[in-house]
Amino acid sequence: MEISGTQQPHGTIVAKHAHGYPARMPVDPTADNRELTVLGQTVRHAIDHVEVFPAPLHVTTVRMTSDELASMCPVTQQPDLATIEISYQPDQWCVESKSLKLYLWGFRDRAVFVEALAAEIAAEIMDTAQPRCVTVVVTQRPRGGIEVRATCERSRS
Repeated sequence: MEISGTQQPHGTIVAKHAHGYPARMPVDPTADNRELTVLGQTVRHAIDHVEVFPAPLHVTTVRMTSDELASMCPVTQQPDLATIEISYQPDQWCVESKSLKLYLWGFRDRAVFVEALAAEIAAEIMDTAQPRCVTVVVTQRPRGGIEVRATCERSRS
């Protein structure tokens, strides 16, 4: 994960649940972190959302990449492997990386075209982290000699 800008040494972590409001938690290792669903926990399953924490001041761009995105072809049911790059300009919230990893893991058994995959992930980032803008680029590894790269860009109106 690449974060541009400066970070405050202490702040708060926020778990933002799919159907609730953010729950602020101090970044103190001895603090009660039961509101966070994945950070600091052993999680052996995919999750259907990403979690967020307050964006540090002066952070202008956050870029997260992974070469382990897997899904299934909706026609043949064969595995599709891809790389992903998520780049966003945070406003109030940043995406917590472990929750992103577990969210992306949930696509491994889903039959979805790469274009829809990029759009769905961009929508999750926009809905949960509410950045100024987000760009998601999913590059599907070649099958049949064709590499597919889908880009979804979203911004607040």
